[in-house]
Formats: sequence, C-alpha cells, structure tokens
Amino acid sequence: MKFYWLWILINMSVWPFAISYLLKMNKDLLTTSIFGVSLYFLLFFIVPLIEKKLYLLFLLLCMNSIIAIAILFPFNKEFNPFLILIISLLIAEGFYRMPFRYSIVNGIFGVFGLSITVLYSNLAPLIQFLIAIYTVLLFIALIFYIKTKYQLMDLDARYQKILSGSRDLKRRAVSDEELARQEERAMIAHEIHDSVGHKLTALIMQLEMFRLQISEDYKESVQSLKEIASDSLDETRRAVKSLKANDSGGLPGILRLIRKLELENMMRIHFSVKYGAFSAPLNGEQSFVIYRTVQEALTNIMKHSQVKEANILFEAPGGSIFRFEISNLVSQKRGYQEGFGLRSMRERLEKYNGELKVYQTEVQFTVSGYIKMTNIGDKHDSDTTGRRSSNGETGIKNDD
Repeated sequence: MKFYWLWILINMSVWPFAISYLLKMNKDLLTTSIFGVSLYFLLFFIVPLIEKKLYLLFLLLCMNSIIAIAILFPFNKEFNPFLILIISLLIAEGFYRMPFRYSIVNGIFGVFGLSITVLYSNLAPLIQFLIAIYTVLLFIALIFYIKTKYQLMDLDARYQKILSGSRDLKRRAVSDEELARQEERAMIAHEIHDSVGHKLTALIMQLEMFRLQISEDYKESVQSLKEIASDSLDETRRAVKSLKANDSGGLPGILRLIRKLELENMMRIHFSVKYGAFSAPLNGEQSFVIYRTVQEALTNIMKHSQVKEANILFEAPGGSIFRFEISNLVSQKRGYQEGFGLRSMRERLEKYNGELKVYQTEVQFTVSGYIKMTNIGDKHDSDTTGRRSSNGETGIKNDD
C-alpha cells in the first residue's frame, strides 16, 4: 500500500507543473483542465479496489492515458513536456501492477498516444528523435525490471519452500530426540525397578526371615542391615519416580507442542477439550505418538488445503481411551490419497492398541483416532512386585 501512496505523491507533484505550463499557453482551458485532472485522480483512487481484476485495471490505466493526452494535447502546436513524465508513470505503473502481457499492451497504447501528440506538435525533428530514444530506453528498463521481479519472486518462493522444509526437519529432529530421551528414561527406570529394586525387596524379606531365626545377640545387627537395605530401596524408588516425572506426557505437553507448531506455520487452530482429557494418564510415549499424528494431519492441511485453519478435539470418554480428531474445511473438492506419513502414524497407533481413521466429505477433511490408556508401567510394576514377592517367599521356604 505504501507504493500506491508514493505513486499518488509523484503524480500530484507532476500534474501542477503540467497544468501551469498548459495555462501559460491558453488560460481558457482552466475549467477543462480541472475537470480532467479530477477525473484522472478519481480513476487513480479506484486502483486498489480493482487491483486483482487485471482486465479492469488495464482499462483504467488506458483511460488515464487518454485523459492525460486529451488535457495536454498541443492544440496550439505547443508541446507540453510534462506529458512525457505522466505517460511514463502510467506505463511504469502498468509494469508494476500487471503481468508482462498486459504491461506491454498498456505501454504500447501509452507510447502510441504520446507519438501522436509529438508528431502533431511543432517540435524539431531532433527533439522528436530524442523522445523516441527515451521511450525505447524506458521500455528496455521496464522489461528488465519485470524480468528481475519474476526472478526475485521465484527465488523467494524457493527460499520459503527451503525454509519450510528446514523448519520441518528441525522440528522432526527435536521430536525424535525427545522421543529417544523418553524411551531411554523409560528403559532406565524399568531396568532399575526390575533389577535393583526387586533384588533389594527380596533382600529385605530374606533379612527379616533371618532375623526371626537367629538369637537376640545378632538381631540388632541384622535389623541395621535391614534398615540400610530399606533406605536403598526408597532411594531407588525415588530415582524411578524422578525419571518418570521428567516425562512431559499428558494433554498439556501435547498442547504445548501443537501451539509451537501453530506459531511456526502461521496456522489458526481451535481446540476443544472434553470428558476428562486434561486428567488422562498418558505416558510420554503415548503423548508423543498422539502429537506426531496431529502434526502429520496439520502438515497435510498446510500442503493440500488453502484454508490454513483447523479444529482439534481431545476427549477421554469413560477414562479407558484417549480420542482425538483433526478437521478442516475443504476449499476445493479433490481426490484423497493416503500417503506414507499417515500410514506410519496408523502403524504407531496400532502398536498401542489404537486406531486411525481418515475420511473426506464434500466440505470437510477429517483425521481421527484413539489410543487405549492402559498404564503399562504401573501394571508391570505391580505384576513384577507380586512375582518377586512370590519368588522371595519361595526362596525363604527353600531355606527353611
């Protein structure tokens, strides 16, 4: 918009000199000149309203050329030099606002009108030749400008595509790194719990049974050993809980990641959270799988839809599953074909006893799915604890 006002400022700077020069030759043309200039600038102010309609913009610029030539036409054979500047501005505006084909036709129209004015005037042949040289140089400069403009636009489009790909790769690298950390923390926590924790539990039980069988002289020493083992077990449990606490799972973690994705890609996302989704006991791996599925759906929207807006629904009906749905309006009805990304997400969800559905209607494209909220870690801990306890009791019985 700032270029439009700059264009008006340049025209308003030229026209007063053109009218002054005209009235110096013939003062009777004052009323006609004011009316013509008013019509010229009236059409000029319409430009922003019809900028996207090339045919109307082309006609408007041609009409302004006709108005300028009609006002400054040398009826008394006295050529107005400011007409060259005004026609040059109209030709340059055509090259700036319109595609190459329209710009060339508009330029030829303006040069044709200027040529008639020059030939009708009493200018010397040398001056006419210099004006012709000027118009040729003007055309060459404007053609070079528009070709450079197209090259810059192409370079900018390529840059934006590379930048978008770089951001996507960076985001995926960060996500994969976070998943690797989560898997490593989960593996370390399970290893500590299964090996050290369970062996300490068995040791405490063995010490307790041994304390009941020995004489009073050694019970105090055995009790001290038992307390050391109990403290070690508590430290192990705290370490396991600390590893699990660092896991940024649950819906809040998913929302933080999606909000970051929204800001990076200039999208508008509307969230709907229902039926206890905020309190759903999702672990880090489950949260990450849900986030990656939502991310893949939003990536498809950015690639294939002109509507950069999506609706995301999260819910946990009954507390047994966590359900999500991503939908957006379809601007153009086209065939849908599932790609590698969504197939990979479906396989990931199926590993967690989940499911992914993708379907398209005449007005909406939807990706929905769910994941079962079985707290595998706690169940594994309780089963293993019970199994270790049984083994401990069996060992004691064997000792007996």
